[in-house]
Amino acid sequence: MIEKWSACTAQAIKRIVPHHPASEAVLKYALEGVYNALLIIVGTLLISAFTGRTAEAVTILISFALLRQISGGKHLKSGVGCVIFTTAAFTLLSWIRPDMGLTQILNVISLLLVSKYAPSRIEQQSRIPRAYYPVLKIMAALLIGINFVVASPVIAVSFFAQALTLIHFPRREVI
Repeated sequence: MIEKWSACTAQAIKRIVPHHPASEAVLKYALEGVYNALLIIVGTLLISAFTGRTAEAVTILISFALLRQISGGKHLKSGVGCVIFTTAAFTLLSWIRPDMGLTQILNVISLLLVSKYAPSRIEQQSRIPRAYYPVLKIMAALLIGINFVVASPVIAVSFFAQALTLIHFPRREVI
């Protein structure tokens, strides 16, 4: 669905502006990201309007996206699958309210995961040179560190969920 919309939009752009410097494939790829993010945001906000958790949903959308941009993480293969999974996850996360002790434990675990795995899987998603990866790790750690002071349970849950997407296990050869 997202792929089809992106292809149609990219074709329309090339038809209207044939000398646009971006190829149709590049436009399609960029539009897939835009549509994906837009559907996640709209879907999460619509559901949160019915559940009464809009403030929590907005906090999750922002905090997850901020950490994701500097730390990377696992991507699902299907755009529609990503929208459905992420919207459901954000909706569920908006209902989790850990106490202060668990909030700080989640902050510590998130910090440890980011320290070990970030940045993760950004090679194909970013133009940032590898030389700057340690800076991204420090930025991600500092972002999580802010929540030790803010102590927001919603942000802690969001950061923890994002930090889990960083984990990757090396592939083992099967003999």
